[in-house]
Amino acid sequence: MLSARLGHFLDKPLGPFAKKIAIHPNVLTIAGFVITVMAALVIPVNLRLGGLLILLGGICDLGDGILARTNGRVSNFGAFLDSLLDRYSDSFLFLSIAWYLARMGDSTGAFLSIGTMVGAFLVSYARARGEGLGIQSQVGIMERPERIILLIVATLTGWLAPVLLVMLVLTHITVIQRAYVVWKAEQ
Repeated sequence: MLSARLGHFLDKPLGPFAKKIAIHPNVLTIAGFVITVMAALVIPVNLRLGGLLILLGGICDLGDGILARTNGRVSNFGAFLDSLLDRYSDSFLFLSIAWYLARMGDSTGAFLSIGTMVGAFLVSYARARGEGLGIQSQVGIMERPERIILLIVATLTGWLAPVLLVMLVLTHITVIQRAYVVWKAEQ
């Protein structure tokens, strides 16, 4: 939803800065992944610091695309690597939060985190499978940018279970929205 509405709105204002950065966008992709893995390792012991690391990893994830587009380094492998590492990042974050909640005795919250992780994977799979069939299916109310923003809010405020409940419901609604788009294209 945010991706569709805001798209590449930061490309123009950050373009001059991105042109001065001499690193390959894939390096920034990997750096964002490493920072997110660090967030997942930190969350069980320091929830708020983990949230700040998620924010930093998210900035890298946003920046790699700007860097690639601005410097003419867009590639199929770069897009593949970004998507692949996003899935790993999501899984590490949701498992880490589930572990944190289980350690706190909140088994319902841990279940919500794992259920949201499943929904996040299905959101990505539904889009990829739809596009593999030649049907543009990038619709839905809970894509990755929304999930990352909500994870940051949840970890910084400590409102994990309520935010995870919202994410659980909305990720699965997004899967249904994408399935509907594919079904509708066949009608």
